[in-house]
Amino acid sequence: LRLLPRQRYLRAERAELSALERKRNILCCLITRILKVEKQLHIDNLVFRVIDACQKGELSPGLQFLSFCCHSVDVLSCVLHLLNQGYLRRQEERPHVLEY
Repeated sequence: LRLLPRQRYLRAERAELSALERKRNILCCLITRILKVEKQLHIDNLVFRVIDACQKGELSPGLQFLSFCCHSVDVLSCVLHLLNQGYLRRQEERPHVLEY
């Protein structure tokens, strides 16, 4: 059994972390752009719109990126991140509706 040097593992981990961070940034950008236009949206509709935009490779009109696979868990994780950062908020009487 022969082990690879540790440096290769570190490079691979850094590359994976970088790819995950780019994906999260794209998803957060999509969520923000969609809610800026809609002002408020049910969380289920937001998830479907973000997943659809990822599959089509559309960030916004005139700006495109490579399509990639994202799941509802990825989108919901980014929604929670944006809620914690204060970029989004929930309506008090309807917590399933998000506002920008």
